[in-house]
Amino acid sequence: MPPIEEPAPLPAAELAAIRADFPLLGETVNGHPLVYLDSAATAQKPRQALDAERDYLLHRNAAVHRGAHTLAAEATEEFEQARADVARFVGADPGEIVWTSNATEGINLIAYGLSNASFAVGGERLRLGPGDEIVTTESEHHANLIPWQQLARRTGAALRVIPVDDRGALRLELLDSIVTERTRLLAFAHVSNVLGTIAPVEALVARARQVGALVVLDACQSVPQLPVDLHALGVDAAVFSGHKLYGPTGIGVLYGRRELLEALPPFLTGGSMITTVTLEDAEFLPPPQRFEAGTQRVSQAIGLGAAIRYVEGIGMDRIAAHDRALGRRLADGLAAIDGVRLLGAGERVGLAGFDLAGVHAHDVGQFLDDRGIAVRVGHHCAQPLHHRLGLVASTRASVSVYSTEEEVDAFLAGVVDAARFFGAGR
Repeated sequence: MPPIEEPAPLPAAELAAIRADFPLLGETVNGHPLVYLDSAATAQKPRQALDAERDYLLHRNAAVHRGAHTLAAEATEEFEQARADVARFVGADPGEIVWTSNATEGINLIAYGLSNASFAVGGERLRLGPGDEIVTTESEHHANLIPWQQLARRTGAALRVIPVDDRGALRLELLDSIVTERTRLLAFAHVSNVLGTIAPVEALVARARQVGALVVLDACQSVPQLPVDLHALGVDAAVFSGHKLYGPTGIGVLYGRRELLEALPPFLTGGSMITTVTLEDAEFLPPPQRFEAGTQRVSQAIGLGAAIRYVEGIGMDRIAAHDRALGRRLADGLAAIDGVRLLGAGERVGLAGFDLAGVHAHDVGQFLDDRGIAVRVGHHCAQPLHHRLGLVASTRASVSVYSTEEEVDAFLAGVVDAARFFGAGR
């Protein structure tokens, strides 16, 4: 099979036009032009997404799925169009997309539903108990670890972990001995938020299928940087956050295979998720509305829909190629600096974590911030991975569609100067 041809880099003129769509990039920090390399934490927002949310609030603001008047109908139509935009973007059906506040809520929704599955019609097959096992990995964000810890405690199931090696790579040679016939659920991140490396999704999903386990995918770092088709990946559920995808905060997405969502009981109960209510009982709507109790995140969903249309206009394959190229520039540049330990190995997106020998990550981050360079420091909500790598904290730089080679080079020059200033590598 011939190699897949990489899309051409974004031309300089197009990249400049893209950057002009993001107002915050024109700011200065500590007297320097802002170099924003923290998009893995939260991405900046294009005018198109900001304008869509503002336009809705100015002209069509109303309660969705409730009123019979014109504004309510228009608001509902725009709200559901955003759901359709999300579904198209990730290769799903609109009925498989549940709005949440963030990805963390989506994972907790699944975990809570599984602990109560025996109370739902058809949910008995999802029930967990003693003798069952839940599997995750040593490199997970806390949001994809703690809910499973709690689920194991509530149900009596055991929690098992696929370890990583000294580089942070999953030890796939142990996969078959960890994911066994006792495994009921396998949860892992598509892309590590610390290392930027891409998980072997095909191998992990294939093993889960062999033993009949559900697969939950943390797609927070992959959906903004890679073309993602959830049906093609074969996962049962996936989560991601709007604010990492150039959209508003306060909006997240849970994808659930229709059969799974239909078997789960609701996470929150109240208005807008019911068909009939008496003083003694209630009947619930089918998914996705079953999981969307109360007043919805209407303007945020509309802003996310606009952000998705924005990146689709550029082309997700082109954005992925742009981010991967900058990711290689980041990783290669860091690896060449004396005193720097680059974290992770193998294929990565536009994200690189590192440790500067003998220097706390917070000091590195402050040194860079003095130059207007924004990066993430700390344990990145992944303490077990840092402990495995022998670290308390690390520094992370992450790019996005609006990042440039010049910004990456400014960051690398800043790290070189930080190493000299702190005497790292001597």
